Amino acid sequence: MARQLDEQIAGRFPVGQRLRVLDVGMGQGTQALRLARAGHQVTGVEKDPRMLDAAREALAAEPEGIRDRVRLLESDGRDTGVHFLPGSFDVVLCHGVLMYVELPDALLAGLARMLAPGGLLSLLVRNGDALAMRPGLAGDWSGALGSFDTDSYTNRLGLEVRADRLSTLTGTLAGIGAPLHAWYGVRVFTDTADDDAEIPAEAEVDALLAVEERAGRTDPYRQVAALLHLCGVRG
Repeated sequence: MARQLDEQIAGRFPVGQRLRVLDVGMGQGTQALRLARAGHQVTGVEKDPRMLDAAREALAAEPEGIRDRVRLLESDGRDTGVHFLPGSFDVVLCHGVLMYVELPDALLAGLARMLAPGGLLSLLVRNGDALAMRPGLAGDWSGALGSFDTDSYTNRLGLEVRADRLSTLTGTLAGIGAPLHAWYGVRVFTDTADDDAEIPAEAEVDALLAVEERAGRTDPYRQVAALLHLCGVRG
């Protein structure tokens, strides 16, 4: 996904431009720190105190120049209008958040308002059109059959959450003034890997990433990816 995001940023903004980035639901700060290391000014928003502590710890280990480019804020992302003026950011990330939001349209509209004209909104969501893939590949036939007619699923944390469909989000993004510009599949072949699976050798990792990246931009593979990466552009 990082490669996909970098591709979209490179295609939209001049090389070397220091962007204003808002990362909503940043978790432990992986993308926020990566973009800060690339020279961008990043504001990270996270509501889970444990994740926020992990992000602060990771940030503390960075050089001063990178620490100065990152601001961390405890919030659930639905009150961005309280903290920031409209048009304050060039890039807004919302990765792995919508599955926990029952009615995401208001959140998305608020995030779109944070974008400057031409700004990039990057979403990572569970693919509601492919919920049967994981149980089906695991041989859980009843689970797979039940997944065809629902938008909810149980994630690896044991939580009942929701998925989004490409067609629905395409309409939502158009309605909030940040129409879909590009979309990718994420975890096409690797979704069934165990969380504690041993990391393969470097050469194998490189091959794996190359295959996933190719599949993530190629039909029909991306259509059955576990996750969808959608990029909207503010008009």
